Amino acid sequence: MTKGAQYMLLSTFFFALMNVCVKYLPHLPSMEIILFRSVISLAMSYATLRYLNVAPWGSNKLILVGRGITGVIALMMYFTTLQNIPLAGAVTIQYLSPIFTALLGVFIAKEKVHPWQWLFFLISFVGVLVIEGVDTRISTYYLLVGVGGAFVSGLSYNSIRKLNAREHPMVIVFYFPLVALPVSALFCLFKWVPPQGIDWVWLFLTGVFTQLAQYYMTKAYQAEELARVASLNYVGIFYALGLGFLLFGEVFDVFSYLGIALVLVGVLLNMEYSRRLRKKEAVEAQATT
Repeated sequence: MTKGAQYMLLSTFFFALMNVCVKYLPHLPSMEIILFRSVISLAMSYATLRYLNVAPWGSNKLILVGRGITGVIALMMYFTTLQNIPLAGAVTIQYLSPIFTALLGVFIAKEKVHPWQWLFFLISFVGVLVIEGVDTRISTYYLLVGVGGAFVSGLSYNSIRKLNAREHPMVIVFYFPLVALPVSALFCLFKWVPPQGIDWVWLFLTGVFTQLAQYYMTKAYQAEELARVASLNYVGIFYALGLGFLLFGEVFDVFSYLGIALVLVGVLLNMEYSRRLRKKEAVEAQATT
């Protein structure tokens, strides 16, 4: 197994642990969890930038702030679904974000969506409809919140795509808690539920696991080509199924598993098709030079 693959599997595992921590805090507002997560993440990100001797403020501040704002909205919606529907269901719906990233990329990054990709997108959306239709624990409201969070994540990832070649990865990571902290703090002025006892442990671990996950994800993308490691993100659904069963007693019927499989098949087919297109374009470009 390559270093990049190892880093991505670690990242996915730490994100899964973060999801579990949020699941243990259903009584706290999602923005309150984001506030505590942001404090920890901001401190760790700034310390890392100082260690690397990288200026934290970047040169594309407007896009960086926009990435932070869309990231906060997406995370709030995702945490809301984590707190209110089965773990694997929330994670699966969030996996629609690469599809929205590609669709929004048509308008934001001026990238093309090929005819086969529309079919792959449709397969994933059908999977979500199957999950919602057969799982009575997932209401239409929380389905829409989850899909909305995946859509806003697509906006956020397009911002990252615009920044990738122009900003240090840790600067992009740093700006998320930098924006999230004041936004979530303002929200908490109007709605605050005091954490009790073990809540503080889950809040602390949420921040630590998030930072570790983002660190190893950045390392994975630096160590290896995006197309080779990005698909390993979807190992997270198996973590979610396993942890949901072991820790929360969550089980699904066969049709729910079918829906989860359709979402994953649609996304993975799209990623493989995109990889082949990039390879073909690279060969054609090399042939003309």
